[in-house]
Amino acid sequence: MSTLLTASGVGKSYTLRGQRVDVLKDIDLAVVPGCVTALVGHSGSGKSTLLHILGLLTKPDVGRVVLEGRDTSGLADSALADLRRRRLGFVFQSYNLLPQHSALRNVLLPFTGKRREGEARARSLLERVGLADRCEHRPSELSGGEQQRVALARALVNDPPLLLADEPTGNLDTESEALLLGLFRELADDGRGVLVVTHNQAVADAADVVHRLGQGAALSTQDDTNGRTWARTQGSQEGKL
Repeated sequence: MSTLLTASGVGKSYTLRGQRVDVLKDIDLAVVPGCVTALVGHSGSGKSTLLHILGLLTKPDVGRVVLEGRDTSGLADSALADLRRRRLGFVFQSYNLLPQHSALRNVLLPFTGKRREGEARARSLLERVGLADRCEHRPSELSGGEQQRVALARALVNDPPLLLADEPTGNLDTESEALLLGLFRELADDGRGVLVVTHNQAVADAADVVHRLGQGAALSTQDDTNGRTWARTQGSQEGKL
């Protein structure tokens, strides 16, 4: 199976009160198409830092990130921004919708093609996430679950092969959470890669592969109860998310 995203030997540290804090150490992982991958760990384990590195938002101190066979290590900021815009979709715990714009307009904002094509695609995506009748509603007129689905549609408007989600269910009720996880599964079944950072066990249970951030060597074992592969990825238990 081809690999969409690979991290090799990734490390990141910060200086806090004159002391070096290793947030990530020697991280190796891969994200493949057709698979929902979860990255779990306690608060402060470096989950979000790692996602930002994998999403080309932050550069690692050591190691490299390869996206669709392209080593991103030496790329200029403008080239990284272009890759993010065309090849990656992002969903965060905070919906980050512009309050003055409709759901349709929010989905359209990052679109890079022709306006008419973008509007048709945005409407199609809102229909896919169950919001065909909410296109002209502003965020204040939508529930939290609906806003997160608008954010998901926005993340997909440029048809990226890889979706990165950082605690996407953190502000959702159980029903909205289940709906969002079902959409992630549909995206994977369509051949996309989906990487979800979470501390929610229900999200991890819905994933095909689970990476746990914690101290120790990288381990991989089979979970015989559901047939999924579990991997434990070396990292620091200290530092900020």
